[in-house]
Amino acid sequence: MSKIIPFKAVRPTPDKVALVTCRNYDDYSPAELASWLDFNPYSFLHVINPAYVHSQKITLDKRFKGVAHKYQDFKNDGVFLEDEKAAFFLYEIQTKSQSFTGIVCGTSIDDYKNNIIKKHEDTLQYRVELFKDYLHQTGFNTEPVLITYPDKSEINNWIAEKKKEQPIYHFATTNKEKHTLWKIDSDTEITWLEKQFENIPELYIADGHHRSASAELLFDENNHLENQNLNFFMSFLIAESNVKIYEFNRIIRDLNGHSKEDFILKLSEHFIIKTKEQELWKPQGKFEFGMYLDGAFYALFYKVNDNDNIKKQNSILSNLDAQILYDKVLQPILGIEDLRNDERIEYIPGKQSILTIKELVDEGEFEVGFMLFPSDISEIKALADNNLIMPPKSTYIEPKFRSGLMVYEL
Repeated sequence: MSKIIPFKAVRPTPDKVALVTCRNYDDYSPAELASWLDFNPYSFLHVINPAYVHSQKITLDKRFKGVAHKYQDFKNDGVFLEDEKAAFFLYEIQTKSQSFTGIVCGTSIDDYKNNIIKKHEDTLQYRVELFKDYLHQTGFNTEPVLITYPDKSEINNWIAEKKKEQPIYHFATTNKEKHTLWKIDSDTEITWLEKQFENIPELYIADGHHRSASAELLFDENNHLENQNLNFFMSFLIAESNVKIYEFNRIIRDLNGHSKEDFILKLSEHFIIKTKEQELWKPQGKFEFGMYLDGAFYALFYKVNDNDNIKKQNSILSNLDAQILYDKVLQPILGIEDLRNDERIEYIPGKQSILTIKELVDEGEFEVGFMLFPSDISEIKALADNNLIMPPKSTYIEPKFRSGLMVYEL
């Protein structure tokens, strides 16, 4: 039984919404960031920028307070307005290739604690603490946790009908996406939606494990306060068939002292290797890996029936492609123990062309690149159901919510 609630959102005025909202701060190159900050006074980047600038000169508290002050300036200037009544929202993102539609709401910290909202990624405690401090000092969150729910025809039909109504926002962005938002504030519809999710036994976090863990920590430190907003965190709920899961590919700076010939020989213990020369080859299914090394592409086919794998046949985690690559290549051959912190490895989202990997290796900063086949939602759910954790950077999941579109005040 999942509990969701409507909330009083703080939102940009309709005439400024396209100017205010932005991608995640880290998605911008320094030149892009400077340009937006220089030419667009309404960009939400102005609000979050103080958290990042002067990082070596002033304390975190002062940086986060700078964010809070800038946010208050936007409210005082009438860029943001607070809804008078708590509401749910239906939000659609149309990219060049796909359309995503989900429900923006508050989800329960109790459900998170009781594993009704399930996780599949580990968190870094310092990042959890950092974002908890950010929430505490700024008093707001504008990045909802992306959560999937099992497809339900009743909800799908309701969404289809709702999208025929007049939205409160409909705007395009410079990365050629279209964004549409509908407000659901009638008591009848709110009660109906709440009941629909009460009949869903489990929800699954797709993206936002650190944000949800930070919300839990903030609640634990302040649960003596009579503050309903701390009992919930803002989430974007989307049917599991409507998420897009990409892989994270890996590039490694060196072969850990191995020659090319020795490296390929070691790989052949667990993989059938086929040379693809200049063919831009990508894995077509599970247990397949692409490799780019010394100017050529290779197809690696995992020997699923080798003796070592038969022993582990029933393990969900050991049959995950990202785990296989770590267990058979990255750790034993290339000597990479810590996937999060080893500076010899970097990650390229599967959304990007594999030409990116080719170029980085050809330039000489990296020696080898590996391409993976993306996981599917059933793998993610199976891991979460069994309290198992994916290796870091296993999935890159869309949709991505626009910062500044909606603010959940704490």
